[in-house]
Amino acid sequence: MFPRPNAWHNQNAYVTTDMDQALALWRDAFDVTSFFVFENDAPGMECSHPYRLRIALGNVGGTEIELIQPLDGNAMYSDVLPKDGSFAVRFHHICMRINGPLANFEAHMASIDSTAHPVAYSGGMADLMRFAYTDERATLGHYIEHVWFDDGFYSQMAAAIPVYP
Repeated sequence: MFPRPNAWHNQNAYVTTDMDQALALWRDAFDVTSFFVFENDAPGMECSHPYRLRIALGNVGGTEIELIQPLDGNAMYSDVLPKDGSFAVRFHHICMRINGPLANFEAHMASIDSTAHPVAYSGGMADLMRFAYTDERATLGHYIEHVWFDDGFYSQMAAAIPVYP
């Protein structure tokens, strides 16, 4: 699944019970002083299971760091978090970004053996973005997200993400 044309590891993602505390942790412990923060309520977003998240993105040394706070208890994002609501940040997934036209994403997903790497979640937004999570918890201990963005859409989003050398 990793050695695929047009695909590269571009992100490490963490889930948290409290975004404000997680942002303070990244600021104080790792010198990442700001993130692009938003909710996933974009018009036209379609998913296999509806969900609400608060998301923060920062680019650190060429790798995107994503912090995710589940807002609706979606089990895929909240299962690794403490049930008592105490503050936590937990590793959740890496992301493989697929470059080029949408056909590259479709070919990438078609090349994955879905028996060995079951798709747990998928969605997209018109012809601007597609994503799927394969469940690799039994072998790697986490999910892998596979994502594709229209170049223009990604350029707009990337311009909002703080970059740290």
